[in-house]
Amino acid sequence: MMESRLKRLATTLMDATTDKDPLVQEQIYNALCYLGESEPEEILHACDEYLRQHDKLAYPHRVIILKAMETVVRNNISLLDKSTVKVVIFLASNEMTKSKEVIRDWQQAASSVLVAVGQCFINKVMEEVLTKFQPGILPHYFVLQTFANLSVSNVFGMVPFLNSILGTMLPMLGMAKQDHMKAVFCYALQHFSESIQEYLANLDQAPDPTVRKDTFSAELFSAYEVLFNSWLQHREAKLRLAVVEALGPMSHLLPAEKLEEQLPRLIPGILSLYKKHTEAFYISKSLCQILEASVDIGSRSLDAQLDALLATLHPQICVPADPAVPLAVKNHTEVLRCFTVLACSFPDRVLAFLLPKLESSSERTRVGTLLIMRQIINSASSQMEIKKPFIMSSMKLPLQDSSNKVKRAVVQVISAMAHHGYLEQPGGEAMMEFLVRQCALPSQPPKKQPLDLDDLTSDSVQSISVNTLFLLSTTVDRMNNVLWPYLLEFLTPIQFTNALTPLCKSLMCLAMKKQEEGDNSSLIRYDLNANLPSPYALTTRLLVVSSQPYAGDSRGVAALRLLAVLHASVHPALQLLWSKKVPLLVEHIEENTEKSLSQKEWEEKLLLFLQETLAAVADSAWSCHLVAEMCRQLGSYNGFPLEKNFLYKCIGTTLGACTSKDLVQKQLQELLETARYHEEAEREGLASCFGICAVNHLEETLAKLEEFVRSDVFKKSVGLFSIFKDRSDSEVEKIKSSLILCYGYVAACAPKELLLSRIEADILKNIFQYFNTKDLTLKLCLIRSICMISQAICSALKGGDFVFSRKAELVAQMVELIKAEPLEALRTPVRQRAMVACTYLVILEPHLSDPDRTELLDTCLAAVLALPPLDREENGEDALNKDMLYADTISALKDLLKSLLQRSLTPHGLQDMFAHLGPWIKSSKDHERQRAVEVSAALLDFYLSKLNVSTVIPFYNLGVLIALFSPRCSDSLASVRQHAVDCVHSLLYIQLCYEGFARDHRDEMVEGLKALKKGLEEPDFTVLFHTCTNIAMVVGKRVPPDQLMSLLLALFEGLVDPDKNCSRAATVMINSLLKERGGVLQEKVPDIMSIIHSKLEEVDEEHIRKAAQQTVYILAAQHKSVVVSSLLGTSLPFDSHTCTMWRSLATEPTLTRQILEQLLERMSRDVPYKESKSFLLGSGTERVATLLPLAVISALYEIMSAPEAAPAVLDLYPALFVTLLLRVSSTLGVQLPKNLQSKERRGSSQGPALRSLHPCSCAVETLQVMLTRGGSEEVARAVGSAGGWDLLAAPERHHDGVALLAGAMARLAGPRLPLVVKNLLPSLSSIFESQRVTTTAFFAELLNSNVVNDLMLLETMMDSMTGRQKDSCTLVRMLALRGLGNIASGAPEKVRKHGAKLLASMVNGMDDKDDPHNLVALEAMSSLSKLLEHLEQRDIQSMLLHIAIRIRPFFDSEQPDLRRSSILLFGNLSKLSEGQGEVFLEQILNGLVTLLLHLQDPRPDVVRACKFALRMCGPSMGCEGLREMFLNHLREDRGLHYGEFINHVCKHLMQSYPEMLNRLISTNLFYFKSSWVDIRAAAPMFIGFLVLHVDEDHCQQVDLDPLISALNLLLKDPVPAVRVKVAETLGRLVRVL
Repeated sequence: MMESRLKRLATTLMDATTDKDPLVQEQIYNALCYLGESEPEEILHACDEYLRQHDKLAYPHRVIILKAMETVVRNNISLLDKSTVKVVIFLASNEMTKSKEVIRDWQQAASSVLVAVGQCFINKVMEEVLTKFQPGILPHYFVLQTFANLSVSNVFGMVPFLNSILGTMLPMLGMAKQDHMKAVFCYALQHFSESIQEYLANLDQAPDPTVRKDTFSAELFSAYEVLFNSWLQHREAKLRLAVVEALGPMSHLLPAEKLEEQLPRLIPGILSLYKKHTEAFYISKSLCQILEASVDIGSRSLDAQLDALLATLHPQICVPADPAVPLAVKNHTEVLRCFTVLACSFPDRVLAFLLPKLESSSERTRVGTLLIMRQIINSASSQMEIKKPFIMSSMKLPLQDSSNKVKRAVVQVISAMAHHGYLEQPGGEAMMEFLVRQCALPSQPPKKQPLDLDDLTSDSVQSISVNTLFLLSTTVDRMNNVLWPYLLEFLTPIQFTNALTPLCKSLMCLAMKKQEEGDNSSLIRYDLNANLPSPYALTTRLLVVSSQPYAGDSRGVAALRLLAVLHASVHPALQLLWSKKVPLLVEHIEENTEKSLSQKEWEEKLLLFLQETLAAVADSAWSCHLVAEMCRQLGSYNGFPLEKNFLYKCIGTTLGACTSKDLVQKQLQELLETARYHEEAEREGLASCFGICAVNHLEETLAKLEEFVRSDVFKKSVGLFSIFKDRSDSEVEKIKSSLILCYGYVAACAPKELLLSRIEADILKNIFQYFNTKDLTLKLCLIRSICMISQAICSALKGGDFVFSRKAELVAQMVELIKAEPLEALRTPVRQRAMVACTYLVILEPHLSDPDRTELLDTCLAAVLALPPLDREENGEDALNKDMLYADTISALKDLLKSLLQRSLTPHGLQDMFAHLGPWIKSSKDHERQRAVEVSAALLDFYLSKLNVSTVIPFYNLGVLIALFSPRCSDSLASVRQHAVDCVHSLLYIQLCYEGFARDHRDEMVEGLKALKKGLEEPDFTVLFHTCTNIAMVVGKRVPPDQLMSLLLALFEGLVDPDKNCSRAATVMINSLLKERGGVLQEKVPDIMSIIHSKLEEVDEEHIRKAAQQTVYILAAQHKSVVVSSLLGTSLPFDSHTCTMWRSLATEPTLTRQILEQLLERMSRDVPYKESKSFLLGSGTERVATLLPLAVISALYEIMSAPEAAPAVLDLYPALFVTLLLRVSSTLGVQLPKNLQSKERRGSSQGPALRSLHPCSCAVETLQVMLTRGGSEEVARAVGSAGGWDLLAAPERHHDGVALLAGAMARLAGPRLPLVVKNLLPSLSSIFESQRVTTTAFFAELLNSNVVNDLMLLETMMDSMTGRQKDSCTLVRMLALRGLGNIASGAPEKVRKHGAKLLASMVNGMDDKDDPHNLVALEAMSSLSKLLEHLEQRDIQSMLLHIAIRIRPFFDSEQPDLRRSSILLFGNLSKLSEGQGEVFLEQILNGLVTLLLHLQDPRPDVVRACKFALRMCGPSMGCEGLREMFLNHLREDRGLHYGEFINHVCKHLMQSYPEMLNRLISTNLFYFKSSWVDIRAAAPMFIGFLVLHVDEDHCQQVDLDPLISALNLLLKDPVPAVRVKVAETLGRLVRVL
C-alpha cells in the first residue's frame, strides 16, 4: 500500500513537470529529490516506470525527472542495490539513445545519470553502454561523451577499458561524416589522453601499475592521423578547435619516433590555424603541450620549425589582452609559456629574433617584445646568464621611447633585470636614469572623453615606476651598490623635481642600510664620484623643496628625513642639531594638512633651522660656499615661484650670517642684476631677501639700493654696456616697483634703533619721486612700502617723540590714489591698501588739519560705501577673490575711521563722524545702508571701549543718535537690523558712562538688547516689532527727560523713511514710548487717538492699524462706553475697523463678562437654521443659517480673540463651551443665506479675504478660541494636532472629532466637566439628531477616562448610554455601546458591579437586527473585548460559549474590521476560559488553523489580532512548547518568518495532539479555495509540515486519496507561488505513506 501511494505521489509530481513556471519546476525537482532521500530505490523505480509508460512525454519534462534521478543516485549511491542500479542504467542508456537526433538537454541529463552511477558501478555502466558501442556501427553522440566524462570522473576505473574502447573506436573515425560526431570523437580522445596521463602520473595509487604509455601509443597515433590529416582541414571552425584541443594531450602519448616524424607537418598545421580562428587560446594551449612533448623527447626537427613558431607567436603577444575577455588573458599566458619552452632550448635564436623587434616602428610590437623579454629573463634565467651584456646593449633604444605603454613595459623589464643581476652590468645606470625619469613624469589633466582599453596615462607609468624604484631599493639587496650613491645625482636637477619624494625615500633606505654596514660607509665619497651634488647643493635643494611640504606626494617629510640621514656628509658638526630639530619639523608637517598649515609659520621654522645650522657650522668659508650655491640655483627655479621666493629668503638669511661685507654687497649686486622683475613672486622674494639681510647689514643694504637708484636703469638714455639697455618702459616700472618694495621690507626688518634716523634721509627720499605713476603694480608697491614704513615707525617709537614732517603729504598722496579709483567697480586692492596706510599714518604726529581730515573722511566713505553690491550669481575662484577684496576693503575703512575717532574721542567728535555717515545710514540703496550701519556699529563699539570719562558731562546728542539707529532695528536687511541693535546698545552704555558709571558696569535692561539680536535674523514682522517695543521700553527708561521730546520729534520724522519697515518701527516706538512715559504728555493723548482713528479710514497701512489698536487699548482703560446693539447691527461680515472695536471691548473683565452673557442670551432667542426648498428640482430642502446667531458667533470670536478676555471666558466656561459645541453640531451642512454668499464671493475676489462666515467652520473657530482663552489651550492644541477640528466640521466624521475633543477635555480640563455634563444632559433628548449624536459621542469618550468616576458622573452617564440603545439612529446606538465598553478603561473597578447589565448590552448589540453593515455588532465585539477582563467570572461563564460560537463566522469575513475585532475578542475570551476546560479548548482547536493561516492575512491589523489571539490561546492548549512559541515569536514588534514558524508549530501540534492530524488537514483543505493568495499558499504548506512531523503511529489518520486529489487540483492554481507550495507538500507526503 505504501509503495503504491509513494508511487502515486511521485506520479502526481511527475505529472506536474509540465508546469511552465521555472520556480514550480524547481520545486517539483526538489520534491522528487526529497522523496528520493526517503526511499531512493522506490523513487528511482517509479521514475523509471513513469518514463517508460509516458513515452510521448516531451523532453523538457523528462529532463526534470532525469535530473532528479541523477541527484538521488549521487546522494545515495552507496545504498543502491545492483538490481536498482541495473534498472537505472538501462533507463538512462535508453533515454540517452532513444532519439537518433542530438537533443542536448535531454540526452545530457541521461548521460549525467550514467556518469553518477559510474562513480561506484563503472563495470555495470560500461557493460550497458558498450552494448551501444558495437564495432562497425557509428555510436550515438552521447555514448562517446559519456565515455569521455566517465574517464574524467573515474580515472582509475575507466582507463583499463580505454584500450579496448580505442580499438573499437578507431575504425569508426572514418565512418563519422557529421561535424558534431567528429567533434565528440575529438572530445573523447582529448579526455582519454588526459586520463591516461593522470593514471600514469599516479601509478603508485593505480589498481593496475603495469599500465604503460606504449599500451595506448599505437591506437592514439592511428587516431592522430585521422584527426590531423583529415579533420583538421575541415571548413567548420568548431570542429577544427575540437581537433586542436585533442592533439595537445595526445602528443604526449604518441610514440617518440612518430612524433619526431610528424613535427615538420604538425607544427605548421597548428600554426596555420591562427589565421583561421579569432579565438586563439585553445590553439596556443595545444601548441604549448606539443612543444613540451617535443622537448621531452629531445626533438631534432624542432629547430627547423623555430622561425615559423617565433613569427607566428610573436604577434599574439603584441595584441593587448582585454582583461574583460578571460580567454584573451589565458591565451597570452599560454603564448608566453611557449616562449619559455623555446627560450630554454634555443636561447641564441630566440634573442636574435626578439631584440631587433625593439626597433620596430609599431608600438604594439615594441611592447609585446618587451613583455616576452621580461618573461624569458624571469623564466629562463640560467640560459640568459651569458647573454646579459647583449640584452643590456639592445635596451638603449627602448629607453628613448616616448610611448607610455613602452615605458611601462620597460619599467617591468628593468624590475626583472634587477632581480637577476643585469643592472650591475655596464648600461645599468642608464636603466636607472630611465626609471627615475618616469618617476618624475608630470601629472596629466583628466581627459573629458573616456580612455580606451589600451590607453595609458603618464600618471599610471609614474605610479608603476615609483613602486618599482622603492621595491628595488628595499627588497633587492644586490641593487644596494648599484643605487648608492648614484641616485643622489638626480636630487638637484630641476627636471627630476616630481621624482623627489620616491628618490628621497629610496635614498634614505639605502643610506640606513649603509649605516648598518659600518660607521663610515654612508658617507658620500666625492673622490670616487665626481658627478655627485656637493653638500651645499644637497642642503639648498632639500631645504627649498621642503618649503612646500605637501607638494609631490608630501616631499617635505621625505626631503627633511633624507637631510637628517646625510648630516655627516653635509658637515660633521651638524649631527647633534639636526637629530634634534629635523624630527620636530617632520612632526609639524604630519600634525597638519595642506589646508591647516600656516605657510608663513612653516617658512619661519625652516629659516630658523637654517640660521641654527649656520651657527652650528660657524665656518665663514662654508657659509660663503652655501650662499654662492643658493644664488647659482636661483635660475633653476624659474617656473617654481613659491620655491624661488623661499630660496630668496634663504639667501637673505645666509647673507645675514656672513661676516664679509664685500661678499654681501657682491651677492646683493648680483641679485639685482639677475632678478626677473616682471614676475610678482620674484619681486616679493628679492624684497624679502633685502629685508632679511638688512637685519644684520643695514648700511650695506641701503648703500646697494642707493647705488641701484642712481644706476643707468632709471635714466632715459642708457649706456652702451648697461645690463638693462634692452628693457621696455613697462619693465622699468616693474624694476621701480621692486626697488620700492625693497625699501619697505628694509624698513620693516631693520633694527628699530637704527631706523628712525634713516627714514626720511635714505628711504622716503627715494620713494617720493615715483608717486606720479599710472602703473598698478608700482602703485600697490608704493602703498605697501608706505604702510610698512608707517608700521615700522609706530613700533620703533614705543612712547618716544617723533614728528613725521611728511605725514600730511603722504596722506594727500594716498587720498589722490583713492580718488583715482573708479566708483563703478572694485577691481584692485588700491583703495584697501591706501586706507590701511592712512590708518597707520593718522596715528603719527602731527595731527591732520580739519580740511585734510574732512577730505580723507569723505573720499574714503564715498570710495567704499558707494561701490555697487557684489554679484551673488558669480561662482568660482574670481568670485571668491572679489568677496575677499570687498571684505578687506570694508575692514580697512573701519580701521581708518577708528584711527581718526581715536584722535577726537568726545561727543562732538562722535557727532562730527556721524555728520559724515548720516546720509549713508539713511540711503535708499540697500548696500550703502548696510555698509554704513555696519561701520557705525564698529565705530560706536570702539568709542565705548576707548571711552574714559573723568567728569560727569551731558551726552547732548543721545536722542538724535538713538532716533537715527533705533528704527533701523526693523530694516528690511537682517544685517542692518543686527548692527542697529549693536549701535543702540553702545549708545546707551556711552550715556551710562557719561552719567558716571564705570565702563565695565553692566545694566540689566541694556544687556537685554543683545538677547534680541537672535530674533532679528529672520524677517518676521512680529519679532521685529516686539524687538522695537523692547528697545523703546529700554530707551524710555534710560533716556533723560530733557531729551524725550527731541527723541519723539526725531522719531516722527522717521515715519517718512524710504524703508517701510523702519517707518513701521518708528510708529511702534512712538506708541511704546507714549505708554511708558505718556504721563508727562497726557494732554496730547486725545489728539493722537483722533489722528490714528482717521488713518484707519483713510490709509491701508498695517503699522497704522497696529498703532490704532494699541491706542484703543490705552484709551479703553479710561473710556468704557460700548454699544452692543449698534455693533451687532453692522453688516456681516464685519470689516477690519469693526473687528478692532470689538476687540477693544475685551480689555476689562467685568465689562467683558456682561457683554458675553448678553451675546449668549441673544443667540438663544433664535433657531440655528431654517429649512427652505432648494431651487434644484427634486433635491429636497436645504438648511439656511439665521442671521442673529451668525453675528453673535462672529462677535464672540472677535472678543475672545483678545487675550484680555480670559477672566470673563473662565467665568462663563460651561455655558460658552456647551453652547458653542451644540452650535457646531447644529450647523453641520448648513448654508449661508444667498445674499451673504454673494457678498462673501465678491469680497474674496476684490481684495484680501475676510474671515469666512461659513456657519459650521465659524462655530468651530469660535470654540477653538474660547478654549484657548478659557485656559484650555492645551485642549485646543491636542485636538488640533490630532486633526480633530477638521473632523468636527465634517458631517461624516463629526462624532470622531467630538471624541477627540472629549478625550482632550477629560485629560486636560477635568475640573470643568461636571458643569459641562450637567449643561449637556438635556441634549440627549434633543429634537435635532445631530445634537444627540454629538452628546452621545462626547459622553462615550468621557467614559474612557477615570476622571468621570472621580467626579462621580459615572452612574448618570452609564444610564444615559444604556437608554440610548433603543435610539432610532444607528450611529447613536453604536456610540452608546462604545461608551459602555469604554468603562473598562475609565472605571475598570466599576465593571464588576454592573457586569450583567453591560454584558447584556453587548450581546444585544451583537444580535442587533437593524444593522445591515454589522456596525453595531462590530462595536459590540470591540467593547466586549475591553470589558472581559474586568467582568465577574460567573457573569462570563454562562455566555462564553454562546459568544465564541456567535463570533466564529466573522473570522473569515470579507470586512477586515470584522475579522480583526472578532479575532481580538476570541483572544480575550481565551484568557478567561479557565474552568471551561475541554469545552473552550474545543473552540480553540476549532479556530486554531484559521488563526494560524490568517497570520498571512493581507491586512497588517488582522495579522496583529491573530498574533494576540494565539498568544492568549497558548496557555489553554496544554502544550508548553506552543505556549513559548506563541509568546516569543508572535510579539507585536517582531517580524515573522512564516514558513519556519509554521514548521515548529506543526512539530509541537503533532507531539501534543497527534490524534487531531486529520481534523487539522481537513480544516486546511477548506482554505484551498480562499480568495487570498497568501492564505491559499499557506494551507498546503501547513499540511506539508503536519505530515513532516507526525509519528508513524498516527500516519494512518490521513485520508491520502482525497488529500492528494485536492493537492493535485491546487497544483493547477493560476498563481505560481501556490503551485510551488503544493509541490513542496507533495514531496513531504512520503512521511505518511
